[in-house]
Amino acid sequence: MNHLTEGQTPGTSADPLLSPFRIKKLEFRNRVISTSHASMLDEGGMPLERYQRYHEEKARGGLAMTMIGGSAMTSADSSWGGGQLNLSSDEIIPHLQSLARRIHQHGAAVMSQVSHLGRRATAYAGNWLPAVAPSRIRETRNRNFPKEMDEADIRRIIRDYASAAVRCREGGLDGVETVTGGHLIGQFLSPRTNKRTDAYGGSVGNRARFGLMVHEAIRKAVGDGMIVGIRFAIDEGTDEGSDFDDCLELARLFETEGHVDFFNCIYGRMDTDLVLAEHNMPGMFQRSAPFLSQVANFRRETRLPLLHAAGIRDVATARHAIQENIVDLIGMTRAHIADPDIVNKILRGEEERIRPCVGATYCLYKKVNCIHNPVSGRETTLSSTIDRAASLKRVVVVGGGPAGLEAARVSAERGHLVILFEAGAKLGGQILVAASATERRDLLGIVDWRANELERLGVDVRLNTYADADTVLAEGPDVIVVATGGVPDLEWLEGAELCDSVWDLLTGTVSSKDDILIYDGTGRQAAPSCALHLARQGKSVSLATPDDAVAVEMPYPEKASFRKRISELGIRTMVDVRLTKVARQGNGLTAIFRNELTDTETTFAASQVVIENGTIPAEEIFQDLRSRSANDGVSAAFLVNGNQDDFVEEHQMRGKFNLYRIGDAVSSRDIYSSIYDAYRLCAEI
Repeated sequence: MNHLTEGQTPGTSADPLLSPFRIKKLEFRNRVISTSHASMLDEGGMPLERYQRYHEEKARGGLAMTMIGGSAMTSADSSWGGGQLNLSSDEIIPHLQSLARRIHQHGAAVMSQVSHLGRRATAYAGNWLPAVAPSRIRETRNRNFPKEMDEADIRRIIRDYASAAVRCREGGLDGVETVTGGHLIGQFLSPRTNKRTDAYGGSVGNRARFGLMVHEAIRKAVGDGMIVGIRFAIDEGTDEGSDFDDCLELARLFETEGHVDFFNCIYGRMDTDLVLAEHNMPGMFQRSAPFLSQVANFRRETRLPLLHAAGIRDVATARHAIQENIVDLIGMTRAHIADPDIVNKILRGEEERIRPCVGATYCLYKKVNCIHNPVSGRETTLSSTIDRAASLKRVVVVGGGPAGLEAARVSAERGHLVILFEAGAKLGGQILVAASATERRDLLGIVDWRANELERLGVDVRLNTYADADTVLAEGPDVIVVATGGVPDLEWLEGAELCDSVWDLLTGTVSSKDDILIYDGTGRQAAPSCALHLARQGKSVSLATPDDAVAVEMPYPEKASFRKRISELGIRTMVDVRLTKVARQGNGLTAIFRNELTDTETTFAASQVVIENGTIPAEEIFQDLRSRSANDGVSAAFLVNGNQDDFVEEHQMRGKFNLYRIGDAVSSRDIYSSIYDAYRLCAEI
């Protein structure tokens, strides 16, 4: 069936992404949406100012619909301990009304997910109620043993679904969607999690019964005027679960019942960190849009409108999905965390200026903070609009890594005359090192986007220029921003002169030997990336860390994905061990460790020892300039308070420049911290 004929309202734009679409009486102004996700911006389960402003920013940016309430609670026993909207209480209605008004005034629609987690809930937080499920089968990820639901539980939860949907309607929302997958309805649908022998288990029809009853109750409660959809797993991706044919049979039952208006297609399971990273929310190890072909197959066999969001990071892929009639509405959820202004930039003919989603999954690590959009999740304290400064200045930025690039970009947007010095032949700093690892190559998008913006803004970029204090002062600056980053920290280690850094090995500056020990003192991506890089070259690699597991300081999708590949490649891991010394032994090296738990000493022999222990600030130029600055280079309070009045007054009185340092030039942190430093500083200069 041609869905573009059945559901589409003809548009005038030649761009398929910009053509309108209608489901029942609800018209979407284009085909681009953001799907439901847990932003963690709620306050006690309520969508207050932070939550509303986050979604409003996307509506202002031009998308057709933003969906709220990832895993929103229908029932008191559907809590994972925080970070969910609470749709089990009427208290939420006025907050939904406020949110709906904000979204609608910008021409966008808004729906909410309504769901019961089933066995994904926790019994040890929230209301401290036992988790419930079709069968007593523990989920690996959330670790609770559920109570097997009886008829009373089933009737109660069906009523709760309907009541939650009514609250969304009274809150002024345009629709709701339920969830199959690993949530309660999906737990009934799947033979992996439903071992019942009563009317709710066994055959496809029996397994579908609970979900069908939920949707019938929702439809009766909200009427035909509200859109009701289902986020539907089209294949569980495992022999034990529902395959494509089983899911297709289930989908046809929902279509036949007639209470569902759309399918929001998802693939796979979500009961472990790894399958979440590889299926539901594909991370940096997965290719872009990995499940479009499976969705296309589902399209050919079904008749309801389709939505889909899974790793759709760029406009070209989204446009392809609509152009080829694979889906009717395309979800660019994480892409909108990177740039909520996607549609407006397309409309303005500025598609090349869209800030790219680089697939770093940082938004799954620190709420909805994008690794290179510091405003996302901070809409109440930061503005995406950079105002022109009242007084224009000469700003010199030293360093062309992520902090320096952002400082130069924001300063130029403010209207200042900006000069950027970079000692290397390329912009990017430590990102160039990180992107040497295959799985992290897309991080280059952070650099490329900013380099293009600096060119557009007319920033004077001077590569291959090692800037000392005299070089900088010769430019007559009003403001100097030191963003010189850091250098690998090996100073703490006895025998450091015998070791190499992860940077050396990733960039090929130092040749690798056949038997390598990598020590990871950070838990971040650098050391595991290096380990994979070397193991793929056929090297024998061991990875040691003082942490209790490998990759602890990462988003959960990356933790699981790195650990999987470390296991696949046979990399030996040692945890709870702190490296204290490296010494020569014959033609090789001996690493001496002290166990973090027992304080016992052990040794490990290798041909090469590679260290990752963060960075030491490259602060020489900062210290050289500090005594000559008006503010003594003190900027920490300014970054927090956003007020430089005292500095400005002192500057005018002494007639000298203000000096700031940001990013790893202060201390060893991460890309996001560097960019956030630069944005909040330079947006006020």
